[in-house]
Amino acid sequence: MKQAVIYHKIVPSPNKPNHLPTTIKWLSGEGCGSWFNIEKQDKGYIISRFSPEGKLECRGLFNQVSGQSINFNEEYEYTYLSHCAEVNIIQNNNTLTFKLISKNI
Repeated sequence: MKQAVIYHKIVPSPNKPNHLPTTIKWLSGEGCGSWFNIEKQDKGYIISRFSPEGKLECRGLFNQVSGQSINFNEEYEYTYLSHCAEVNIIQNNNTLTFKLISKNI
């Protein structure tokens, strides 16, 4: 029996819009992708997601719920699942998970 081959169209990183922070990182996806940014705050982390063109899609206050503490001086990348209520980051081969606390920031 012949197996079906599924091809996925992964969207490469577009040029970063100039108005986005320099710390922004691209998470490529099938048919679409998003820019993500994380900032440390006193009560947690502000995480923002932007469209490929740089339009703010969502922003909120998040708590880190698993993994080592993020170190902004070391490389990291966003991974799946990442959306407006949960964001996952890989750093040093560890997955760091952040959950939304509040959208009203």
